[in-house]
Amino acid sequence: MTATQGRHLYSLFGLQIASDLPLPELPAGSGAPTDVEIRLEPPVAEVTEVGFSKTPTGARLGIGDAAAFTIDHGRTIGVAPLSGAPAGNVRLFLLGSAFGVLLHQRGIFPLHANAVELDGQAVAFFGESGAGKSTLAGWFYDQGYRVLADDVCAIRFADDGTPIAYPGIPRLRLWREAVEASGRSLEGFARSFSGDDSYDKFDVPLPAAGQRGIPLAAAYLLGRGDQLRIAPLEGVAAAEALFAHTYRGALVESSGSAQEHWSAVVRLIGRIKLFTIERRWDLGHLRADAGALLEHARSKAALLS
Repeated sequence: MTATQGRHLYSLFGLQIASDLPLPELPAGSGAPTDVEIRLEPPVAEVTEVGFSKTPTGARLGIGDAAAFTIDHGRTIGVAPLSGAPAGNVRLFLLGSAFGVLLHQRGIFPLHANAVELDGQAVAFFGESGAGKSTLAGWFYDQGYRVLADDVCAIRFADDGTPIAYPGIPRLRLWREAVEASGRSLEGFARSFSGDDSYDKFDVPLPAAGQRGIPLAAAYLLGRGDQLRIAPLEGVAAAEALFAHTYRGALVESSGSAQEHWSAVVRLIGRIKLFTIERRWDLGHLRADAGALLEHARSKAALLS
């Protein structure tokens, strides 16, 4: 597939994108052959089929207050926006849930994680929404480390089996208190979702992390505890954790990719270091806990060698 003249060209997760819609969140593409086309369809007065459904060529995804998406063959996403829906909200679900379905269709493992670069390799932090993934990544960024991915860490395997993490959307999605605790002013940052002031998250733009992936060396499952504890995560527990924290993992079975997905989980366990980290979910302890995590990662010779 080649890029269509006049379209907007972008890069995301190592894929080259040609889009009818402007996607200001994404870095420019390289001009290489297009992997994914995003096609704008006529607006709809109502999203009549809300939720996920499988089709002969892929899937449909209806978001009641944003758009209807058609994702086919891991190559195209059709976008029928809801009339009057804010463009930013349409892009939120396009680059989130709809792209998550597309990654599954392409056999790319989307871990619900943030990832940063340490010494030339990627370290990911995964967990439930609200576990502090983006806040932790923001701390690493403020210490001068490159943030590779926010919320979705897209992983592919090289020919030799090495898992490679690819750059995601160059931004951090932070709760209001995390933005303010980092010393930033909210002025100039857009809300992640328009029209719902109770959803108090803001998008903090970051420098683009390039287009090339880097080897994934380790991943930490974030949890809550009364003090900092880091322990290995192995075997069945590791497999269950990776499967449970797959981005849009509930769609794996419905999309018919469960076998391939479990295979990727097993391959990941065999190639990266996995840990659990319990920590205090208190921004007052962020510096100490994040510093201890950084020291732990660097103290493991096999982790970043």
